[in-house]
Amino acid sequence: MAQISVFKTITPHSVSSWINDNLEALLTTIFNEHIEKNSFTEASLTDIATYKNGLAMQKYRPENHEQSLPVLKIKELNQGHTDDSSDRCSARIDESVIVHTGDIIFSWSGTLLVKNWSGGTAGLNQHLFKVTSKHYPDWFIYEWTKHHLRRFQSIASGKATTMGHIKRSDLKSSQVLIPNKNELGKLDAKMKSFYNQRIELIKENQRLTDLKQTLLQKYF
Repeated sequence: MAQISVFKTITPHSVSSWINDNLEALLTTIFNEHIEKNSFTEASLTDIATYKNGLAMQKYRPENHEQSLPVLKIKELNQGHTDDSSDRCSARIDESVIVHTGDIIFSWSGTLLVKNWSGGTAGLNQHLFKVTSKHYPDWFIYEWTKHHLRRFQSIASGKATTMGHIKRSDLKSSQVLIPNKNELGKLDAKMKSFYNQRIELIKENQRLTDLKQTLLQKYF
């Protein structure tokens, strides 16, 4: 019993989580310093990124033992992973609503937060945006979304409903400052390395968590 207790206290994400948090803080510090020092072109969040809403996954349940995926809801986003209690959906859903480790997820209803998904592959439920861009680096769209998060939370808290939320019009009205190509390239050279380190830590933590669960199931 003692052996089981010791093994269950292993938390492979504890050190990497601390490093990850510090890398994120460093990214935000560099980002904020840069937008204060340079001249930019004004745009909006919807100009730099695609905010893909998830599906009502209860309509896409797996049928006849077909391959399925766990569903990523706000609960899973908060805890950082799916589990045995997570709903399942068909694996045949469109790739645009399939989430992979490291993807940028923005909860726009209820508990508003922006996170890099730290769990495994999952189906994106409604009330969550998968944030992507064809033209700008991931760190850029992540930091700008996070930059407006406090304002979004204020908007949501003012809703006269039990579950505060924001609208797409709030995304469209959120100002973004875009540096010229040369300046963005310089900033990308600095930011990309830190951002990629964060994503690798998240992926490594996911691999360790999967291994831990496999060993627990096999031996205990």
